[in-house]
Amino acid sequence: MVRLSERYARTTSPSGAVEPQPVPSSDGLPYRYYFVGPDGSLGYRELASAEQGIPDAELEPDFVVAITEVRSRPEGDPFGLTTHALWVPLRDLRPAQPTLFQGTEPEPTQAWVIADEAPVFAKPGGRKLAERYARLTLVERLEQRALGGKLWFRVGPDRWLRAQDLTFRSEAEPPHGLRPRERWIDVDLKQQVMTAFEGEQPVFSTLISSGRGIGDAENATPTGEHRLWVKLRASDMDNLENEEASRYYAIQSVPWIMYFEKGYGLHGAFWHHEFGRVRSHGCVNLSPLDAQRMFDWTSPHVPVGWTAVFPTEYERGTLIRVR
Repeated sequence: MVRLSERYARTTSPSGAVEPQPVPSSDGLPYRYYFVGPDGSLGYRELASAEQGIPDAELEPDFVVAITEVRSRPEGDPFGLTTHALWVPLRDLRPAQPTLFQGTEPEPTQAWVIADEAPVFAKPGGRKLAERYARLTLVERLEQRALGGKLWFRVGPDRWLRAQDLTFRSEAEPPHGLRPRERWIDVDLKQQVMTAFEGEQPVFSTLISSGRGIGDAENATPTGEHRLWVKLRASDMDNLENEEASRYYAIQSVPWIMYFEKGYGLHGAFWHHEFGRVRSHGCVNLSPLDAQRMFDWTSPHVPVGWTAVFPTEYERGTLIRVR
């Protein structure tokens, strides 16, 4: 049997598999993604003989497969064809539920609610109202006030939110050495906000989930200024070779990958909805729709029909600043 195994990401298809060209959908995902159920599953090269002989692969619980096609056998059981060219019974899988969250054109006073249900107050430290603001709601900071060492923001008439329940883009000087109107990306780890710029002009801002680690830890997002060194429309990611890992994961065909420092990069994440909070193994997680947008916006450009591209002397990789 063959187990899915790879350190960081796979840039070529496994032996015998021909990964189809990813096609974006309305949710930003190039494939349909499924989690393997609690009892695991088995994969087969041939649909006609599936479950009638020795399986070709074993899939562990909670691993993620990317499905390109669904067919039913004569007996009526539906099977999905993975990007590893394996047929897997759909009864062993549960579909991923990606978020449709998207960033926005930045405004100086905008903020996102990051609390699950942010309580609303009539005034700073005052009476709590019945109203609640849902997570990821976009609000405008109309006024700010400090009280008892805590910061508050007014977001409407007699409606105040605690600063701890919000996040927003923080100002910072652009990197040195940029060409006029050069595109670059700022990743603010403290605020968990990413902003895309053209020169000094912010053009897009959104929430991220960066690495849970601190400093030089393997699961910390590396700070500093980097340039994209490769872009891949989709690639596998896992940590199965890490003997010290407390929990193993394997995800097929992670979408819209933009690596900026070794195996660390920006990419789409459909397996959680925790944007605005630290969550990842070190990469910068974006919603699928935001990742697709940034993949198309950054350089080098990926030509139609290509699945990956490296920068050249004529088209450098977009600068990514992580702070």
